[in-house]
Parts: sequence; structure tokens; C-alpha cells
Amino acid sequence: MSEPLIRRLSADLRPVSRTAVVRRLALGVGAGAVVSLALIAATLGLRPDMMHAAGGAMFWIKLAYTLAVAVVAIWTCERLGRPAEDGSRRPLWLAVPVLAVGTLAAWQLLRAPEPMRMHMVMGGSAEVCPWLILASSLAPLIGLVWAVRGLAPTRLRLTGLMAGLAAGGAGATAYALHCDESAAPFLAIWYTLGVVAAGALGGLLGPRVLRW
Repeated sequence: MSEPLIRRLSADLRPVSRTAVVRRLALGVGAGAVVSLALIAATLGLRPDMMHAAGGAMFWIKLAYTLAVAVVAIWTCERLGRPAEDGSRRPLWLAVPVLAVGTLAAWQLLRAPEPMRMHMVMGGSAEVCPWLILASSLAPLIGLVWAVRGLAPTRLRLTGLMAGLAAGGAGATAYALHCDESAAPFLAIWYTLGVVAAGALGGLLGPRVLRW
């Protein structure tokens, strides 16, 4: 290839911002989360006691847990979206919020009277909570699929898994603004199951929808 041809091909190249990947992922998951929240508000409704609930620690712990999962998973997608990068260690950070909520759940159960423990685990919506979180994750997952398809992932199943977990965390955050469950055992079991289900869906779809 001649030197003049190389110069012509590279003449219009512009450097890509170092934050371009993060911005694209944030746009995808953020737009999906807005859609999910709007659908929840229109169908299930937001908590009528929102102002009162916001005065309690568990309201913020629940949001912190779901957002932490989403942030770590998106952080991992940012690395996996670059073909020369290895993001296999970043998912290990997911253990931090999971262990924190699991420890809090165990502490609450140990301190609670025996008759209250089953209710702390099952609440009033255990049978629907994971499914509603999974449904709430679909719009963020679609947004993240769009975002990742504009990158260059090579580990498609792992990337899909992380995109699914990020979508699950975002969907669970939106759903938390409807859900009035406030016990850490409920959060540790049923919210986690919903997020994991979204991750499994992402991992299943990854090799099929993230090819480039």
C-alpha cells in the first residue's frame, strides 16, 4: 500500500474520546431505565408512601444495592467492549454488594423473633418480585444491546451476561420505586434472583445478538 494512499485513508480520522464507551453504555442503560420506570409508573404505580419510605435506611440500601450491581456490570462491559482488553476480573467486584446485603439479611434474621422470620423472607410479593424485575430489565437490556453492538466485544457470552446484570440492576432500581418490601432477607433473595435472571437472559442472547 503506497504512502499517499495511507495518508488519504487516514486524513479524516478523528481521535475517539476516552469516555466514549462509557457514555454510549450509560446512554443505552439510562434510556432503557427511563422507559422501564415510565412503564412501572403507568402500570404498577409508584409507592404512595415514597416520602415516608425515603426517611428509612432500607429504602436507600435497596437502591444502593441494585445500583451497585448495575454500575459494576456496566464497568465490566466497558472493558469487555474493547477487543484487546480482558475484563474477567471486574465481575469479582459484584461480590461486594451481594455479600454486604447477604450479611445484613443474616443479621436481621438472627435478631428477629422466630414468628417474623418467614415474613421477612417471603414478604407479600415473593412469587412475583423476580418476574417483575426481569420484565423491568427488558428495556435497559435492549438499550445495552444497542450500545454494545456499537463496540467490539470478543467474549460475547460474558459480555451478554454483564449487560444482563447491568440491565437487571437498572430494572430492579426502577421496580424498587414501586415495591414496598423493606426487609434485607427479601432483598437478598428475591431481588437478587430477578437480577440474576436478567443476567442469564443476557448471557443466553449474547452470542446471538452481540456479534459484529
